[in-house]
Amino acid sequence: MKKSLFLHKLLNITTMIIGIPKEIKNNENRVGMTPAGVAELVKHGHLVFVQHTAGEGSGFSDEEYMKAGAKILDTILDVYRESEMIVKVKEPIKEEYPLIKSEQILFTYFHFASDEQLLLAMLENQAICVAYETVEAEDGSLPLLKPMSVVAGKMAALNGAYYLQKTKGGKGKLIGGMEGVKPAKVLVLGGGTVGHAAAELAANMGAEVYIADINEQRLSQLKASMSGNVHTLISSEENIRKEITNADVIIGSVLVKGDKTPHLITKDMLKDMEKGTVLVDVAIDQGGCFETSRPTTHSEPTYEIDGIVHYAVTNIPGAVPNSSTIALTNATLPYVLAIADKGINQAMEDDPGIRKGLNSRGEHITYQALKDLFGYDSLYDRKKKMEKQ
Repeated sequence: MKKSLFLHKLLNITTMIIGIPKEIKNNENRVGMTPAGVAELVKHGHLVFVQHTAGEGSGFSDEEYMKAGAKILDTILDVYRESEMIVKVKEPIKEEYPLIKSEQILFTYFHFASDEQLLLAMLENQAICVAYETVEAEDGSLPLLKPMSVVAGKMAALNGAYYLQKTKGGKGKLIGGMEGVKPAKVLVLGGGTVGHAAAELAANMGAEVYIADINEQRLSQLKASMSGNVHTLISSEENIRKEITNADVIIGSVLVKGDKTPHLITKDMLKDMEKGTVLVDVAIDQGGCFETSRPTTHSEPTYEIDGIVHYAVTNIPGAVPNSSTIALTNATLPYVLAIADKGINQAMEDDPGIRKGLNSRGEHITYQALKDLFGYDSLYDRKKKMEKQ
């Protein structure tokens, strides 16, 4: 393998060596790149290593990756050891920390705001961490968060409907009702990409939908684009307290770029809800919209507090990995190509949006919201801060 890499470097056949590891987070079946995406990278002269069976959960075989020009490596250790840039889906978990090298580029969802230990591990490893969720387009939108937000929003509505079943802890209501039977009431907190997708699907299933947001203009846009069973209201504590008393499903979909999500529903509000109300917290990656939320997995997706069902899976799109992987690759591929073709420094200089994606480099935090949140700029600053306490 080392001889192969040496020859590629010597002959300048490849600009960058890119690794696609198999995701090892609980029930995460997505993969960082489809075979079609790999084929594009190879066309640009890059060497791509894919871990054995990495795409299997998404419906992509090793043979498809090999036909696309990838080299298949047996273990996750091999992929991390041989690659200059790692392209994956979810943040590295503890088992992966020791595999990450200094100055290795990691391009993935990080959500550092809700996981300081992950941030510290990346600073200690001195990696270059580019977070999908903070890469920005020219208009300030988040193009790499959008596809998974759409999937998560749709899945939030579907899961809300599913857990309304009495056998799942819900009220035993059919979300769309039927002739002579009222539909369920779905309250969506946040009118962004997730909220829009969730509200649209819930409305299409026949639910009575209420969307709360702080932006009146956004609410007007949503109202104009959606069906008559969608209602809008300004997001305020008073309005939320009023609406939760008879809501059947509440979907939390608020996003603060690179920062923790505010708790719009506090623990004391649970007593005002009817037993069997379903809370779906799509914002759990950023800390969650509900004070009583804690991260769950696809293996154990729900729990109850005071008779209220909580669903807070941190990788909701992982339940539909084929669709999710294709959508994610469609969005990330131009950015992966830019970084691979130009190198990280030139790519950031040419595209300020990629620079916004850089959350940490070496021992330094580079994303302002994270500096503000944790109160230090670097590993050194953090150590000094801890010494003073």
